[in-house]
Amino acid sequence: MQDRPHADVVRDNLTSIQAHILQEERRHPGASGDFSMIISAISLAGKAIAAKVRRANLEDVLGAFGTTNVQGEGQQKLDVIANEIIMKCLGDRVSVALLASEEDEEPTILRRGGEGGKYCVLFDPLDGSSNIDCAMPVGTIFTVLRNDPTIKGSVETVCQAGRDQVAAGYVLYGSATIMVLTTGSGVDMFVLDHSVGSFLLVRRGVRIPKSAKTYSVNEANALQFPAGYRRFLDEAKASGYSSRYIGSMVADVHRTLLAGGLFMYPPTTSKPDGKIRMLYEANPLAFIIEQAGGMAYSGLKRTLDLKPAELHQRIPVAMGSPEQVDGLLASLREHGEQA
Repeated sequence: MQDRPHADVVRDNLTSIQAHILQEERRHPGASGDFSMIISAISLAGKAIAAKVRRANLEDVLGAFGTTNVQGEGQQKLDVIANEIIMKCLGDRVSVALLASEEDEEPTILRRGGEGGKYCVLFDPLDGSSNIDCAMPVGTIFTVLRNDPTIKGSVETVCQAGRDQVAAGYVLYGSATIMVLTTGSGVDMFVLDHSVGSFLLVRRGVRIPKSAKTYSVNEANALQFPAGYRRFLDEAKASGYSSRYIGSMVADVHRTLLAGGLFMYPPTTSKPDGKIRMLYEANPLAFIIEQAGGMAYSGLKRTLDLKPAELHQRIPVAMGSPEQVDGLLASLREHGEQA
């Protein structure tokens, strides 16, 4: 039986993201409301960043900031602005123990577990920011982890395997401002209605198509890919696949989530450990894709089973529709990829 297209679309009642989270909390009698406050703060940050992105060409917020982040990458002005907005929106949430940003060298400790710090929030404030000058889609990626008060070090606290995430999501700033969220019970999608100033629920229980003949990868690096990846691409092209690559991971993964296919960023000879940040990008997006019925792997290992060894660790990733991910894994095994 064919899946009914967009069977998950919400057609009647208007539900804000705050109301949606409160409804979810009612399913858990012991819920304190702390988690709702965190998601509400993230949605507020998303609205503030969206406003800056919309006016980027009218205000002095385009171009390089003149500094580099901990990754050694040149920061854009909007990177710094987005980072500050998220810090300010989450800083007064009493249940947040620490914040860790892709832009900062170390996590920022806000309060200890004994002071009410239950959660850690990690984020990439503006993924794809190098495209902002060209008005391309960019986004904010976030993940929420539990704070273990018995662990003394902040880095050790957040270096958790992806399967231990409490929630993850992203805000995509494009033709619409879209927030995608999972709390471990499926994936829901919200769109910012500027007329009422709220993210409204538009799709509930989003499911990725089981198969789609589309791949998304930076083929400029193809000659540096391991043999298994190159063979998969050759077979995909011979089978009539289409290529769709934006260059902003959150935008490429969003398209893959809705339309299906495969997004991947393989290891290369110049970056043998991969390029995607494990904690800030790979884990939250892999969590979303899996919750929508897809698969996410780093080499031959499930991405969410890997435990990070350091705060800014990078890994290769491949995520998307089950049929396409399975096809890639078969090619990697055939060409001796190590598990």
